[in-house]
Amino acid sequence: MSQAKIIQPRTLKGFRDYLPEAAGPREALLQTAREVYRSFGFRPIDTPALEYTEVLLGKGGEESDKQLYRFEDHGGRDVGLRFDLTVPLARFVAQHAGSLGMPFKRYHMGTVWRGENTQRGRYREFMQCDFDTIGTESVVSDVETLLVVFSLFQRIGVACTLRVNHRGVLQGVLERAGVGGESAAVLRALDKLAKIGPEKVSAEMQASAGLSAQQAQEILELPAIEGTRQEVLRRVEALVTGTEAGERGLAVLRGVDAGLRAAGVPEEALVFDLSIARGLDYYTGIVVETFLNDLPGIGSVCSGGRYDDLASVYSKQRMPGVGASLGVDRLLAALEELKVALPGTRNRSVFLAFFDGDRGPQYLALAQSLREQGLDVELYPEAKKLGAQLKYADRLGFPCAVIIGGDEWEQGNAQIKDLVQGDSRTVALAELAAELHSSLA
Repeated sequence: MSQAKIIQPRTLKGFRDYLPEAAGPREALLQTAREVYRSFGFRPIDTPALEYTEVLLGKGGEESDKQLYRFEDHGGRDVGLRFDLTVPLARFVAQHAGSLGMPFKRYHMGTVWRGENTQRGRYREFMQCDFDTIGTESVVSDVETLLVVFSLFQRIGVACTLRVNHRGVLQGVLERAGVGGESAAVLRALDKLAKIGPEKVSAEMQASAGLSAQQAQEILELPAIEGTRQEVLRRVEALVTGTEAGERGLAVLRGVDAGLRAAGVPEEALVFDLSIARGLDYYTGIVVETFLNDLPGIGSVCSGGRYDDLASVYSKQRMPGVGASLGVDRLLAALEELKVALPGTRNRSVFLAFFDGDRGPQYLALAQSLREQGLDVELYPEAKKLGAQLKYADRLGFPCAVIIGGDEWEQGNAQIKDLVQGDSRTVALAELAAELHSSLA
């Protein structure tokens, strides 16, 4: 009888396994985002990982179409894995508009796939953590979108800068430069400025959009416009006056500036950056990218903007939208590099040692009783040497252990051992839950 072939365990390039040490922080980050989103009135939804290809193609631009994981399913249908959560949202809203009510505020946390080149903090399979408001064009929703992002990073405990622009401002500048008809290609090239530099961006503008070297140079002067938000807005006014899209975009940016000042967002936390374009074609209004002040080189960790026409391909009803997406995996990579611990990642569970092998049912009963009193308890499954059990508990980061031997059971006592400081104390079993709550606090 031949021996079965051993399959080498391995993961695909651009994909990864999550060990508990990585999955724990991710879970904590998602919970933090969930709490912030809900505090602004956003509600959860979910959509399938697979969509008909016609739903996905052409919605994010040529680059997204190239990166799409696309295949024929067992029913002969042309399908693709979603590359973001915004395009499925547009389909979802168009399909269920009658029962949702407008405006509709949702958040969605799910895995997406893009067949792109991998890099630091960037994978082909990754999780997005989105929130969006559908059914209103109010600048209040634009401001609130930025407030959610700002509040999220405040809760996480890292300083960030939101870099904001408006597609209308870019459109106005392009119109005055005489290249308005090729704006999509120009904006896709401009969005790569930080990655490939001005020379390659200029070359791409000339090749893909037919710009002259002079026109490309004029557009690349936009990122040089810096200063306070008020100073940037004054310079923008001179660039877009006389263009409908540009003047409309400027008015929105002024409304954003006023709203954020009223909400108490510090001046340095948000800047108007005319180089921010966002490569996806569906954006029509504000666009935002978020950079960590202590690690800007890792790229934007939360991006989004307004997309007022995306749902128009699925429905005749106008459903404008605005929102943003948290780059979960990239942010986690950054926090690990910065050695920033997320709220909720510290182990707050209790370790219950299995000391007396004849009292298994009593340990099980005690563990369940403690859980019913609001504690997370892990009972070791067998009566190994106590030193080995405590070594296991220490390796997993338990702050304390409960040890009960035969004598303690008879006397109605338990020993609480502090696994950080190393000291122990004896308490009555009747008071064990209260003492453990106190220790964990």
